[in-house]
Amino acid sequence: MIEQYAAGQALNDTVVSTTGIQLDTVDWDPVLGDRVTPPEVRDWLARLRLLEGVPFNYLVPDAQLLPPESIRFFYLDRVWTDALVQGALSVGTVASADRAQLEGVYQDVRAEVDEQERLVRLPGSEAVPQGPAGTVTGFLLRSRAVSGWPGLHVRAYREELAEGDDAQIPESDPRRVRLLRLERLAPAVLLALFDGVPLVVHIEEPRQGIQFGVELVAVSGQSDVYQARLRLRDVLTADELPATHEVDVPFRVGSPGVVDMTELRSRMLDPTHPTNMGSEVDSAEFAIQTLQFPFRQVFGDPEQGTEILDVFRPSVELTVLYEQYERFVER
Repeated sequence: MIEQYAAGQALNDTVVSTTGIQLDTVDWDPVLGDRVTPPEVRDWLARLRLLEGVPFNYLVPDAQLLPPESIRFFYLDRVWTDALVQGALSVGTVASADRAQLEGVYQDVRAEVDEQERLVRLPGSEAVPQGPAGTVTGFLLRSRAVSGWPGLHVRAYREELAEGDDAQIPESDPRRVRLLRLERLAPAVLLALFDGVPLVVHIEEPRQGIQFGVELVAVSGQSDVYQARLRLRDVLTADELPATHEVDVPFRVGSPGVVDMTELRSRMLDPTHPTNMGSEVDSAEFAIQTLQFPFRQVFGDPEQGTEILDVFRPSVELTVLYEQYERFVER
């Protein structure tokens, strides 16, 4: 496809490029107007810019840079992605004349790809953004949460929301940073790319369906030991009771992870807990007690004293660099 259009096609209509060269018009977009790059090529190059098809070891050259249960924020180097596009376009150049013509139209192709990359994931109800592309940022998340909840929601904002974290803000809102790409690269690895530099990023469990479960609370003084607990609710209002009305979740002897339902029932029916349950726990009451709302992790919340701009500062573990150097020397 790229080779087919690299030298241009003979069409009747022409436009003048930013370099003053007469260009063949090969496509007309109802919003963006005349285009010198075919739509299929524009879309392919835009996706290439968003790292589609780029081998994972080019993104994370060493596994220690993305250890389990970690997240890494980054800037996307526009010089690097421009070189990637130029390399793809060069496939269709054979003679010196081909290369000269490609060089003459490249600025126009680049401008069209700038606009096209924002359309790859644009919701149908949103306005089509135009103009030169800006800074692209993103993150790589490696966690069991990615494999456990494949439909994780990711939202980014330029400022803390006055309406609160639960507010539904459309992507066209100026406070919202658009998502350019959100994809699982592996069962436990999630890639997100943003059209700009966010101040706040939300990663949230999907809200489809109803979820049940208990909470894992770190045991004091033991960083790797957790206790399963359940905050009881008033079954008449479904409101959570104060923190003093938590019960430890029992597990069967010799069966880690299997809840002892009989013992848990007796702890729920403890008369010291004002749950308004009778002498038995029916299925509806048990569902109310174990109902879990989607968890949300907020990065860059000013109230937590963490500015998200700090996490975009480039840093690489020296030990990783030393190991890479030693491998190179051994060769």
